[in-house]
Amino acid sequence: MLLFNTGESEIDVRLKVGWAAVVVLGLIGVGLVLVRRRFPVASVVGLAALMGVVPSVALLTAVAVYTASRQREAPRWRVGLLLVAAALVMVTCAVFTPVLGPGSWSFGLALGAVLAVTTVVVPGLVGTAAGQQDRLLRALRERTAAAEEARRLADSEARVLERSRIAAEMHDLVGHRLSLVSLHAGGLEMVLRKEAPELRDEAAVVGRAARDAMQELREVLGVLGPLERDTGTDALTDATGTRVDVEALVEESRSGGIPVKFSWEGPDVDARPARVRRAVHRVVRESLTNVHRYAAGAHVTVAVRHGDERVEVRVCNGVPLVPPAATGLGTGRGLIGLRERVALLGGDLEAGRTPGGGFAVAAGIPADPGHGAETAEVESYENRPAVADGSGSGLSTLQRRVAGAVTGLLGLAGVGVMMLFGLVLVVDAYGPVYRSPEKPRVGMSREQVQRSVAGDDDAVRAAAAGREPPRPASATDCMYPWGAGVAKGGRLEIVRYCFRSDILIAIDRFTVPIVTERPTEPPRGSKTHD
Repeated sequence: MLLFNTGESEIDVRLKVGWAAVVVLGLIGVGLVLVRRRFPVASVVGLAALMGVVPSVALLTAVAVYTASRQREAPRWRVGLLLVAAALVMVTCAVFTPVLGPGSWSFGLALGAVLAVTTVVVPGLVGTAAGQQDRLLRALRERTAAAEEARRLADSEARVLERSRIAAEMHDLVGHRLSLVSLHAGGLEMVLRKEAPELRDEAAVVGRAARDAMQELREVLGVLGPLERDTGTDALTDATGTRVDVEALVEESRSGGIPVKFSWEGPDVDARPARVRRAVHRVVRESLTNVHRYAAGAHVTVAVRHGDERVEVRVCNGVPLVPPAATGLGTGRGLIGLRERVALLGGDLEAGRTPGGGFAVAAGIPADPGHGAETAEVESYENRPAVADGSGSGLSTLQRRVAGAVTGLLGLAGVGVMMLFGLVLVVDAYGPVYRSPEKPRVGMSREQVQRSVAGDDDAVRAAAAGREPPRPASATDCMYPWGAGVAKGGRLEIVRYCFRSDILIAIDRFTVPIVTERPTEPPRGSKTHD
């Protein structure tokens, strides 16, 4: 209250003298803060210089400095801009403070230092930290998007490899059948050459068509690149996927030291299509391979259930006795290939951790998938886009903007509190803000006196009425400023400045009692003339 009370008179004077200039400078400050994103240097430098003349633009300067520091990535650029802006604030305050009347140049320098710290340095540091956080989050989002895209491409590659393996199996199966057709056609051609020569050409056409079909099959499947085939003991045959084949896989795991419990419900699958049997084989073999790699020594259960419509395969292992070591043997894409193979048949595959800490793979395969078993679900899974950015989950754009606006307002309030606290410290160190170091003396003009003391106060004039000493005979009017004297012993000292034609001709000091009712006896006032 002391700061605003002692400065009220001087503010009024400045508004009366240059209110138009203050309004123009304020509008210039608003314009500079509006273009801070496009012209950050001009905005910060202009507002820093303007703040030395019109301190009311301090918060606008803080906004411009924060925005510029947050946008720019170059550290040297930010440091240079902050140093230039802080120095400019201190210089302009030191230069214009004596001219405008609030105090000496040293007071202006201290005031500029407070404004520089609270409206330039602090917002600049906060903006720098916010900019670094923004860039870090952007880099993390880009890295997450790249990792997600790499995972999607790897999954797609696993599905392509599985389809290539299926194509190789189809090549072997169809090629074997076509070879038999070609062989029988050749034998038929040789027999007909003797017994029915007129039908020999027909048999030759059949043999030639079989050979051409074999060649076209190799050319079509060759587009897929090198075909992955299972060789050795894992080579696929007509018995692949049957109960005997699955038992052989189980026995092979047992011989490797894995305790496996096997169960089969329902009839054998030897009458089912080859692709169903191959899918059963692949699920069991891939699951047991993963057990060998990652859960050696764990108990394993292999269960196959053959119903009228579906073939269900489940392979479950317990917790391994020894934690698995990183061997680097697997690509981690085997389950992706299994899921692709089963999905192409219209089935489903689930793989994941069990409540007991083990791992389970469960596949449901249609017993007779028929032609075109691929579903739209498989296509959508293959073309599923990678998730690039999940930063906005749970918050809408409007909510984020509202939160940003509230945070900005709180930040401005904090800057205002710090600035006010600094000004209070400066005022306590240098005295009232609007008091000039030059004391009033006889001969000064009214304008000079008004710059040196507070303005005329009606309450002080009323207190002096009837208790003041006689005015000089030549005085045209007098001024009774507030706060010029000191209250002692229940009496208030009043300083009266009398003018003649706006020239100070007398300074009178006298005291009046501090009472609220009219006194019953004449005042005991004293006066002195300066």
